[in-house]
Amino acid sequence: MRLQARAPLRRRSGARSRSAGTLLAAGWTPSPLDPGPMSENESAGEKTEQPTEKRLRDAREQGNLPRSRELGTAAVFGAGVLGMMACGGMLARGATGWMHQAFSPEPTLRQNPAELLGWFGELLLRLLLVIAPLVVICLLASFVAPLVMGGLRWSAKAMMPDPKRLSPAAGLKRLYGPEAVAEFTKSLLRVAFVGTAAGLVVWSGIDMLRGLLHQSLENAVIHGLGFTLKLLLATAAAMALLAAIDAPYQRWNWMRKLKMTREELRRELKESDGSPEVKGRIRQLQHQMANRRMMEAVPTADVVVVNPTHYAVALKYEGSKMGAPTVVALGVDETALRIRQVADGNKVAIVSAPPLARALYREGELGKEIPVRLYSAVAQVLSYVYQLRAWRTGPMPGAPHVAVDEYPAGGTP
Repeated sequence: MRLQARAPLRRRSGARSRSAGTLLAAGWTPSPLDPGPMSENESAGEKTEQPTEKRLRDAREQGNLPRSRELGTAAVFGAGVLGMMACGGMLARGATGWMHQAFSPEPTLRQNPAELLGWFGELLLRLLLVIAPLVVICLLASFVAPLVMGGLRWSAKAMMPDPKRLSPAAGLKRLYGPEAVAEFTKSLLRVAFVGTAAGLVVWSGIDMLRGLLHQSLENAVIHGLGFTLKLLLATAAAMALLAAIDAPYQRWNWMRKLKMTREELRRELKESDGSPEVKGRIRQLQHQMANRRMMEAVPTADVVVVNPTHYAVALKYEGSKMGAPTVVALGVDETALRIRQVADGNKVAIVSAPPLARALYREGELGKEIPVRLYSAVAQVLSYVYQLRAWRTGPMPGAPHVAVDEYPAGGTP
């Protein structure tokens, strides 16, 4: 009996496997919120899901951004070479004047050794002024790599000491882990690229270098500087090539480290979208925005119908554009008080008609026309408002006596 009971179970599990295989063969892919047929790796917590915007934002706030040392080095070195080409004449004149001052001191310094300290300080200051343009160019170039990789961001948390960095286990992992292999590979590529570029330049200019021995001093200096410039440009190009390989790798590695497990993704989505606190905050913000827009519309109203203490409804009517008066604001208690205050501050007519105010609040909708059954009562109020606007002298128009049923036919209080 036991064998007979187990056989159907095996057939069922086989059917489930075949159905799952059929779904996968048909191109079915599980969504982040659909558990689906989980593999062993996923059940073990393997990070297979792309990071969410919240995870990326949190990483940036903590100072965890992709960084490429090769890109920074190539940017600074290349900017330095180009800066030397652009400012070569100015740098040469400044260096010549500095060396003339350094190697031709005034004879009075020998008689007053106490003045040597001030002379050395002046030499140092002048040297800094000579190389200042090149330093500024390299300093500006140092911001290129962070801007290209992930932008400039200051994070106080990244400056705080982290005890985990002092862990011997973490240090061994960095020395013998995948990061160490990647750094070692980059070192080999750096030597290969820079060595190859420098070797090609030296090989192509070997005859010129030999000929420097038979040239005059001025020609030898000019040709030697030209060769040096070619060597620097070739080195900068090799470093730029290495940076073009390293920058995409660093960004891919950064995204790989931020990947999430299926469980982490579900938990984050639940915390961000399903949290009652978040939903309550969203509703509160939506309510505040709606109230703000409503209060901004009160000054455009023609009249505010109030129950003196609890209800207030602002109505607007433009005969050429509207078929009937429109509700632009309504509220009770504190909101009604605020509507009355805004209306009073903007000289909007306020008419006390308690039954009509309560009926408009119950049946009216914000931004829509008033119910048809209230047309007559509202027309009396608007007629009174228009009379007040036109009144200049004589007896003041009397307030209308608005008679209206608060509840529609068949309604209950």
